[in-house]
Amino acid sequence: MQNDIFFVLLESNFQIIYITYNQFTTFMKKYFLTIVMTLFIFFVNGFSQNKEITIEDIWKKYLFNPTGVSGFTPMPQGDYYSVINKDGIASHSFQTGEKQRTILSKEALEKASNNTLSIKDIRIYKLSNDEQRLLIGTAYESIYRRSFKAFYYVYDLTNNSITPLSDTTKGKQSFADFSPDGTKVAFVRDNNLYMVDLINKKEIAITNDGKFNHIINAMADWVYEEELSMAQAFSWSPNGKHIAFLRFDESRVKEFSMTMWGDLYPEEYRYKYPKAGEDNSLVDVFVYELNSGKKTQIDMGDNDNIYIPRTYWLPNSNELIVLKMNRHQNKLEFYAYNLQNNSKRLVYTDENDAWLDVSDDYHFLKDNKSMIVTSERNGYNHIYKVSFGGKIEALTSGKWEVNTICAIDEKKQYIYYLSNESNVLNRDLYRINFKGKNKKMLSNGKGWNIPTFNPTASYYRNVYSDANTPPVYTLNDHTGKELRMLQDNKTLKERMKEYNFSPKEIFTISISDDVELNAWMIKPQDFDPNKKYPVLMYVYGGPGSQEVNNSFFRSVDFAWYQMLAQKGYIIVCVDNRGTAGKGDAFKKVVYKQMGKYESEDQIAAANYLKTLPYIDGNRIGIWGWSFGGYLSSLSIMKSENVFKMAMAVAPVTTWRYYDNIYTERFLQTPQENSSGYDENSPITYAANLKGSYLLVHGMVDDNVHFQNAVDLVTALNEAGIQYEQFFYPNKNHFIVGGYTRLHLYIKLTDFILKNL
Repeated sequence: MQNDIFFVLLESNFQIIYITYNQFTTFMKKYFLTIVMTLFIFFVNGFSQNKEITIEDIWKKYLFNPTGVSGFTPMPQGDYYSVINKDGIASHSFQTGEKQRTILSKEALEKASNNTLSIKDIRIYKLSNDEQRLLIGTAYESIYRRSFKAFYYVYDLTNNSITPLSDTTKGKQSFADFSPDGTKVAFVRDNNLYMVDLINKKEIAITNDGKFNHIINAMADWVYEEELSMAQAFSWSPNGKHIAFLRFDESRVKEFSMTMWGDLYPEEYRYKYPKAGEDNSLVDVFVYELNSGKKTQIDMGDNDNIYIPRTYWLPNSNELIVLKMNRHQNKLEFYAYNLQNNSKRLVYTDENDAWLDVSDDYHFLKDNKSMIVTSERNGYNHIYKVSFGGKIEALTSGKWEVNTICAIDEKKQYIYYLSNESNVLNRDLYRINFKGKNKKMLSNGKGWNIPTFNPTASYYRNVYSDANTPPVYTLNDHTGKELRMLQDNKTLKERMKEYNFSPKEIFTISISDDVELNAWMIKPQDFDPNKKYPVLMYVYGGPGSQEVNNSFFRSVDFAWYQMLAQKGYIIVCVDNRGTAGKGDAFKKVVYKQMGKYESEDQIAAANYLKTLPYIDGNRIGIWGWSFGGYLSSLSIMKSENVFKMAMAVAPVTTWRYYDNIYTERFLQTPQENSSGYDENSPITYAANLKGSYLLVHGMVDDNVHFQNAVDLVTALNEAGIQYEQFFYPNKNHFIVGGYTRLHLYIKLTDFILKNL
């Protein structure tokens, strides 16, 4: 044994040497402690080796998607909520979280439908107010961003029977909605409004003039849906005796066509899309009376250049509130129409020097003569109590903003709302009374909250996250007390540790004495301040957006950025002027010159990053999608060797091609403000492009038309500029379906690795 040969791993250079037994014992006496420590470090590092993130992990295996609470819906009666899973739909107590009853079981549905339907087929469900009937939607089919159609069925909970809402051979239905007493359902099909009496099984066509690309009843046209956040355009009166609806005459709106590829002769899809400066639909307001079948048109005056963004019933069912907004979108009028005498009166007006954002924060009180609203009338978005035609009382104030009103408890006279009072990056839940007193924060002031209240505002489901913590779903009472955990995303948290995610660090960038921009940064896990790192900047930057916040936002891209950080990149995001949370002056400085300050701020932020000792100033890139693609393109083209590369997915390249509601809100019409459209168009600056550039677009993008990419490509070609492009046939603005997103992010990643 003394002559056996041993080998030893030296700590200095991990070299293997061969020695005799005697030499080995002498060696061990001298280097024992060093060897033990070296082996310890070696094994610890080996076992704690971090996993590398792959694009397949993100977009094929979906390892980093948070888990939610499927189908969570507060129930109309009592303090309960419902959820859906593979076994069926069940109600649970807000107070305890315990299951109350099974509303619809898997077995009951299969039996009632003779095995033609299963729980997995349900994409939409809604209970009647008396909780005796259940509407379920199957074969869900998306139309545009918010609109859809499906086959609806009515399940009777009293006798466990199910019937189709309407004859399925006539086609799918949209927006099926119970009457307040649950005995009738209204819906839209083929641009017409219908009603079904569930007692006598009679179906009534309330309108019959609907025609594709001409007349739409009770359903918003494309531009209203996209830019005014509405799709369903009808509502029941509280007493169930009337239905108010909008009628869109889009005959004069110009059509846009898109080619659907795949057949021997490709199909052309045409739809109405009003571009900046072009004609809109003519919108009329109607009220249908169920007993008489009479339809009454409400005279809103000249409807040639106005919008009707919302209608609301007052609690008394005798008056309908109709909102009317001018084409410049800086004046919003509230009219009360009296059904009994057909009179109309102006009850409230909101105005702004730049633009107004239409919201859903209009709450009409049971006295039928006052409402709770939000407004930016004093420079920041705050809550007001308005007496019709009279006093306007501010209930909140300060250099911070109310994000939205979540619920109103008229009995206790409390308003529950979200604001960024604690920090511009946070969204906290507060409660205040109708006099603007006794304000109380109900959340923890440390992150981002999304509450969903029950009808009585006594309980809510909260979704909490922060910049580095996945969503946590809890049940809370009206005081903010947590009652039960629904979902903590523990699996994702552990996975993030397993892959050693780097924290998202939030900081600020001062670009002038009076302008400070919020930003976040993700560094490589093994960050060394003595090294130089390339930077990829992500930008969205559109008016009223906020990408820099204390929430677990865009979780899938967050995982992708972690993957890039593992490959040695620093990721940075900066919210430029025009974004939300800091008041009117910061947001609306972009008015009539959209793109100017936004791109200047991104360029200034990149120049600031170059001053940091650990940033390689010659390797800064920028990328974005939609408005972000517009800004990434404009920023690289307007700067001089600031960015080494840029990527633009589905970018607007000239606002002349975008829809009129969005574009005119910020720029007015091209006829009024031609320079505002052209001076900040990437097409104008195409010849200035220096650096690597990738342009990606879906060829049937109904939102930002492929035409934007074509015209930019034409300008780049004419200027002799080299670039890369990739287009996705039959894909819309979101570029999804099958493995499309996987393909896209492989493309983006490869471009970064090769050019940055």
